Amino acid sequence: MRRQHPHAGQRRRDHPSRDGLLIASAIAAGALAPRRAQAHEGEPLAPHDLLAAWVLEPGIVLPLLLSAVLYFAGLRALWRTERGRGIRRWEAGAFLAGWLALVLALISPLHPLGEVLFSAHMTQHVLIMGIAAPLMVLGRPMIPFLWALPMSWRRSAGAWAKVGPVRALWGELTRPFTAFALQAVAIVLWHVPVLYDATVVSDWVHTLQHATFLATALLFWWALIHGRERRLGHGVAVLYLFLTLMISGGLGALLTVAPRPWYTAYADVTSAWGLTTLEDQQLAGLIMWIPAGLPYLIAALLLLFAWLRESERRAARWEAPGALDGRGYRDPSLRSG
Repeated sequence: MRRQHPHAGQRRRDHPSRDGLLIASAIAAGALAPRRAQAHEGEPLAPHDLLAAWVLEPGIVLPLLLSAVLYFAGLRALWRTERGRGIRRWEAGAFLAGWLALVLALISPLHPLGEVLFSAHMTQHVLIMGIAAPLMVLGRPMIPFLWALPMSWRRSAGAWAKVGPVRALWGELTRPFTAFALQAVAIVLWHVPVLYDATVVSDWVHTLQHATFLATALLFWWALIHGRERRLGHGVAVLYLFLTLMISGGLGALLTVAPRPWYTAYADVTSAWGLTTLEDQQLAGLIMWIPAGLPYLIAALLLLFAWLRESERRAARWEAPGALDGRGYRDPSLRSG
């Protein structure tokens, strides 16, 4: 079946963590309410219907609202004792910006537009993997999520996370190489024509694709920013960022220069938007080739700059007069910064 295109209690002060649960229940009731009737049901999205084509599917709206409620309810509980405790203001702002990028990608008219234009679908993927994921990871969401839970649940979650197999699995998934490999496989695999065509005509496959992209991107950025192996240094993170940039950019280049369209699902729907199927693919390839790589390039350059500054500080400490021990040799403890 082809995807349908949309056209259109008191809270107790002494238990702030319950606020998130109460609000989440209200969100669930509202999100599961019947959706507004759709005009032109079953037809491809037309330009004159674009501005009204917001997606209000419960399976998309509910998780987004729930994540925001849990984050900011937990943040409120965390900050009740001291402003900025655990999560700094800029980190909370980063999470909010990433969350808004997800809303733009999954709820705004960009989502149904991605069912008729490959280039719009590619823009969704850039927002999900290159903008929303790193910003949300910078917001350190696990801390507020836990603080939004009742204390007994929080303790249970902490104990469960310390179980040997769970801890080992999380450690393996957040190794830089593992996270990089999972994301690279997801990028390449979902651009195989038979799978990509399936995302356009099947709701379930489309949801699975976006969930895979978001999950692997979150793991990738988490491994580089917060992972245990970040002690290996900025150089490892820069390497994996450039490798990801090469994979994404290489695939985008292939799409741009291909002499014929790769995907049949867009064959009969792009003309209403003033593009041939091949022109739409070329535009999508350019988006994947250049704009999609900018977040990885910027992150790599920032890490490279931090790496150089750290090297300069270590060199300055090594060359300082105090770096000599009592026998006139360099103090080995100053090798690490």
